[in-house]
Amino acid sequence: MYDVARPSPGNALEETGVLPVLFTGDGPAGAPPHRATARTGPDYPAIQASPEFVSLRRRFRGFVFPMSFAFFAWYMTYVLLAAYAHDFMSRKVVGQVNVGIVLGIGQFASTALVTWLYLRYARRRLDPRVAELRARAGLPDGPRR
Repeated sequence: MYDVARPSPGNALEETGVLPVLFTGDGPAGAPPHRATARTGPDYPAIQASPEFVSLRRRFRGFVFPMSFAFFAWYMTYVLLAAYAHDFMSRKVVGQVNVGIVLGIGQFASTALVTWLYLRYARRRLDPRVAELRARAGLPDGPRR
């Protein structure tokens, strides 16, 4: 009878008798102890705690959260109208074009509009501050878009 408590052949636990240790600083037996190395790059925790970075995140969230909420509300309104307001959505606007088609095309248009607004906002309000933070941290300029 098969014993479910016994590991199958080829399992690391069966071969070595111990589970592999993945996330400790200890090296293999006999290896020299792990030494802390001097930090050569920017101090990212200090950058993240700086008032400039906090202000940058606040600006980012001040645009993204309201815009995301507004777009989600607009999208859900469209979905709910399509699901429950059949008479309204099937009302003809011009020829064979009805309200549902117009609002559906409006979804695509509003997606493009939100993208354009974010790019414009980022170029004017976020990117200059990011460049200042990068320069202050000694990082090279990021790739231009």
